[in-house]
Parts: sequence; C-alpha cells; structure tokens
Amino acid sequence: MESKLFANQIIRWYEYHKRDLPWRHTRDPYKIWLSEIILQQTRVVQGLPYYEKFVNAYPTVFDLANANETEVLRLWQGLGYYSRARNLHACAQMVVEKYQGCFPESFEELLKLKGIGLYTAAAIASFAFGKPNAVVDGNVYRVLSRVFGIKDDIASTQGPKVFQKKANELIPRDSAAVFNQGIMEFGAMQCSPATPACGLCPISLECYAYNHNEQHKLPVKSKKVKVRNRYFNYLVIKSGERYFMKERGPKDVWQGLFDFYLLETTKEEETDELIPLIPTSLTEEGIIIDESKVYKHILSHQRIFAKFYLIELQNESAVQIPEGLHACTVDEIKQRPKPILIQKYLEEVIF
Repeated sequence: MESKLFANQIIRWYEYHKRDLPWRHTRDPYKIWLSEIILQQTRVVQGLPYYEKFVNAYPTVFDLANANETEVLRLWQGLGYYSRARNLHACAQMVVEKYQGCFPESFEELLKLKGIGLYTAAAIASFAFGKPNAVVDGNVYRVLSRVFGIKDDIASTQGPKVFQKKANELIPRDSAAVFNQGIMEFGAMQCSPATPACGLCPISLECYAYNHNEQHKLPVKSKKVKVRNRYFNYLVIKSGERYFMKERGPKDVWQGLFDFYLLETTKEEETDELIPLIPTSLTEEGIIIDESKVYKHILSHQRIFAKFYLIELQNESAVQIPEGLHACTVDEIKQRPKPILIQKYLEEVIF
C-alpha cells in the first residue's frame, strides 16, 4: 500500500472516529507527558481518572516536582508498575532543575529524561511540538504488521527496528501529530487484538492480513513471560486501634509502598502449618482472631496468592515487634500508599 494513501486513510478515519480525551485538547508537554506515562501498561478507561487526579493535584511540573514521593505513590495507588510513579516524580524534578520547568522540544533531549524511552519521547515531540517522530507502541505494531505483512518478531532485537523504520517512512511531516494519534487509535479501536473490525475497515482491501486470513497471527511475538506462583501470608498485627505496617525497601517492585509483616511460603499453607513460622513472641502474646480468604493478585510475571491473619496483641509491651514495623491508626493507613492487594483487604476487613 502506498505510504501517502495509507497516511491519508488513517488520518481521515481518526478525524471521524477519535475519542474525546482531555490530553488531545492541549499541546502542553507536561500534560501530554503525564498522560503518556499513566497510559503505559494501562487502558484509557482505567487511566483517565488518574490523569484527572494528577492534573488537579499537580497542575504544573513545578507542583509535581515539589510533591512528596509518598503522596505521589498514594495518588498512583491501583495503577501498578510503581516504578513509573517514582520515575514520574524524578523526571518532573529533572525538568525543573535542568530545564527550568520547560520540557525540551527535541526527541534526543527528551530521551535524556528519567523514565522516557523511544515511544514516549516520540509522543511528546510529536503531540506537543509537531516534530515528525513516529510513535511505535503495541497498537502500531499490530496495524503495521497486519496491513503490510511484516512478520519480524516484535520481541526480537531486530523486530522493533524494522517497525520503527516503516513508521518513519509512513509519517507525513506536515501532520505528524494527527497521524501518530490516528494510527494508535486505529489499532486500539478498529484493528484490535482479538476482534478486528475488518468488515468496516477502510483499508481492508489493501491489508495483507485480511487478504491472507492472518489477522490472528500478526504481529509475531515469540517470547512469553514465564509466570510463577507466589504464596504470601500476611500477619496483620493489631494492638488496640493500631495496626503495624512496614515500608517496602529499595529495588522492591513495591518500593515506597506499605504492607504488613510477610511470611512467604512455597505453597498455600494451612494455619497450623504456618504457626511455627510466626515469631514466637507474637504467638505467645497474640491471638489469631481472623483468617481471610485467599486474595489472588496477578502481575506481569507472577501470580500472588495472599492470605491475611489478623493477630491481636494481648500485651504489646511484652512483644518484640519485628524490625521495620510501625504502629499506625486507621486514618494514617488510609493516607499511606499501598499495593492494591493490601488496599482490597483493608477495604473488605479493616476500614
């Protein structure tokens, strides 16, 4: 399919079918960057409320840079991939300190910022500054592979380079932003992963996958993340109206978030099998007053099966509280950032 025709068809489709989203009504690089970071690994319907919360809480990059990281994490709570939130905060500080609060316009300079990779740099350069940098995300891989019959593995070293080259050839220099928005929207709504609307597609007659019945074979992605099961046994230690929590440490997937004392086992344990693993002073001075259901939490590379044991202390002064735990009131717990797994338990049992 000829490049100019493809670009024109995508732009025409987009102008008729595009969703009305707030970040499409601005060229403010701060708000565009914010939306792009939030929407990584996140569907629009889930990310939109978070975008609105962040814009309301931090209207400018200066506000975000001056924020407390704990508060940023709490606002991010529920989106997952918490390193994105920490990078978001660090990037805002870089923009303020190094660029006086103005995002750089060039693709190359944007790449120097914390948490900004090839896709995000291209998106900001294009949407905010009109630069002809082609975006390539999951939606773009799907559209290009199907329409042009590109069978390079997107999980390989060479594959992304092939797709980036093709996208660079297709992008019209005078309407880069609308083309980039259009091809991503087309992949999300028209050329979707499982049920592409080929019967209503304006370019189906020129589409390789449609003509060869290979929609569900493209794009090619050979690598699969090996998912492992993990079994978490949380001890929710209670003394009066306070609960003991701890902050997850550096290099942890939940760094900066708060949870309870954790015993991880290799399989789901019965309560009597777990008791010998609990610190002795807790079993001597505490009583297990509640045992939760099993909560299942799925991450990209692991499935967590978590159970919560509510232990009420009879005499706190006689107990050696495990290191790192600090007593919190319910109001204090509500203000602290927590993994969504912990939040679900708290909402169902404690709050």
